[in-house]
Amino acid sequence: MELNCVVIDDEPQAVELLKNYIARTPFLKFCAGYTDSVEAASQIIKNPPDILFLDIQMPDLDGLELSKMVLKQTKIIFTTAFKQYAFESYDVSAADYLLKPSSYAKFLKSTQKCLEWFEMKVSAETSAPKNSGNDIFVKSDGMMVRVNLSELLYVCGLKDYVKFVFRPPIKPVISLMTMKNLEEMLLPYGFLRVNRSYIVATDKIKSVDKNDCICIGDEIIHVTDIYKDEFYKHLF
Repeated sequence: MELNCVVIDDEPQAVELLKNYIARTPFLKFCAGYTDSVEAASQIIKNPPDILFLDIQMPDLDGLELSKMVLKQTKIIFTTAFKQYAFESYDVSAADYLLKPSSYAKFLKSTQKCLEWFEMKVSAETSAPKNSGNDIFVKSDGMMVRVNLSELLYVCGLKDYVKFVFRPPIKPVISLMTMKNLEEMLLPYGFLRVNRSYIVATDKIKSVDKNDCICIGDEIIHVTDIYKDEFYKHLF
């Protein structure tokens, strides 16, 4: 598998460094590099890359603003010289972030995450059992396991794994995947992310109290500020 890459950074040296890293990586292909974020925006909207390396601090149009224009099929890796932007990069569902100046080892680790996501996507589309309107299939203990969405209450993140929690007596299912990828997968089925660690079935919510705490099954889950507006917009 070869993934098409675009680099956007207002520093030419940073574009050149990532171009060289991409050239050294067998599963990556360099398609374009831009130092003008406004010019780049129109191009990547017309021709979305698989991976977008995106600087955060840029004149005219910064990386966080530009990232909101990109299709979800594009995996974003933010590049920044400021560590405090790491949390903001995850808030906009970035695949990863690289702290400048980044080593090739760190670059390779970030791009391998993207490769794994695309390989999982292709595998699910070609070899896995077909998903129906009420279920999906996920890998668990070396098998493809059916997840019945009509019985699913919520999903919680466990570092590199996620746990699917159902109505009793169905036992939980644990799968090696990221919350970001799962969020994209479940969104069309009426599930919403309410904090960094939980995605909930909106039709299974019993109540929401004045402190933005959800009662679902036997669990109390807090809706954090960055997800609050989207949560209430869909709930009401």
